[in-house]
Amino acid sequence: MRHYTKDNFRLTESVGFQLVKARNLIVTEMDAALKDLDISSQQMGILLTLRQKMASTPFELSKILGIDTGLMTRMLDKLEMKGLVVRSRDEHDRRVVNLAMTKAGIAVADRIPDIAPDVLNARLKHFTKAEVTELRRLLRKFAGD
Repeated sequence: MRHYTKDNFRLTESVGFQLVKARNLIVTEMDAALKDLDISSQQMGILLTLRQKMASTPFELSKILGIDTGLMTRMLDKLEMKGLVVRSRDEHDRRVVNLAMTKAGIAVADRIPDIAPDVLNARLKHFTKAEVTELRRLLRKFAGD
């Protein structure tokens, strides 16, 4: 089914526009909430993904978080400079870079669950539980997950 045509397409009414707008709101609010931890919302995603052992290389992080490898490298540089992660070459394949969290990185990651839910709950305060469940389902469908 074609939902958009040249005759009915209106930028501010498009799904893409609304998704970007919603993302930008969450990023701005999450960044402000994470300021005391000295990390951004994108860095939060990296730290939580590493902490939950969902990834251990920059490539895996890029795939899971949907971040291109160039940006991932720059973000890992910042996290490494802050002493939150360390990179090392794989002993079996020198082309592979492995990531590990430092004690400081673990400490920061462990504080995120005290902060992030409040940001999301504030944005979802007018949604019912069923609506949140449906929104998550629709977003997964949209993303092809």
